[in-house]
Amino acid sequence: MADFISEFMKTLGPTVTKELSSKMKIDPSTAQKLIPQIAPLILGGLKKQKDEQGGEARVDHILNKYGKADVLDDIAGLIGRGAKEKNPDPDLGGLLGGSGLQAVSALSKQFNLKGDQIKQLIPMLAPLVLGSLSKKRDAGAGSSGIASLLDADGDGSILDDVAGFLMKGQGSSKKGGGLLGGLVSGLLKRKR
Repeated sequence: MADFISEFMKTLGPTVTKELSSKMKIDPSTAQKLIPQIAPLILGGLKKQKDEQGGEARVDHILNKYGKADVLDDIAGLIGRGAKEKNPDPDLGGLLGGSGLQAVSALSKQFNLKGDQIKQLIPMLAPLVLGSLSKKRDAGAGSSGIASLLDADGDGSILDDVAGFLMKGQGSSKKGGGLLGGLVSGLLKRKR
């Protein structure tokens, strides 16, 4: 997962950061730091769906329905439409359970932003993250490649992958990736 997020930030991060900053009136530095905080939640929700709702076929269904790779061709349009959304769903239609709302609260405090801004950011970033996964799958990674990407070290849990990425990226010394690691942990432990 950490490699995917690093690759996402390298290839799409500058464009996404610029558009978020412009359309959402967020400082570019803050926008750049928010993206790798939100992406693991989306990947964690996808992993939970895979584990509890139908395996690789479920991942394919979600990617086919919500993560078309062509969304990456119009990042400005996607973010522009998301900025105008009156009722954004930070739980992503159930993909994140209640963790989307928890993330809104945590991230708004962490980055000193309005909760309404974070509520819009999560659904804006979800199609981009899922679209990047679809592009990777369509380029030959396949569903099993995406499934293994969600758990980079193959231990059946993405918590250590998320924590490792967050500690590396944020310089955190908190075990488990701090607050966000706790949110992802709660997301993955919650049963429907």
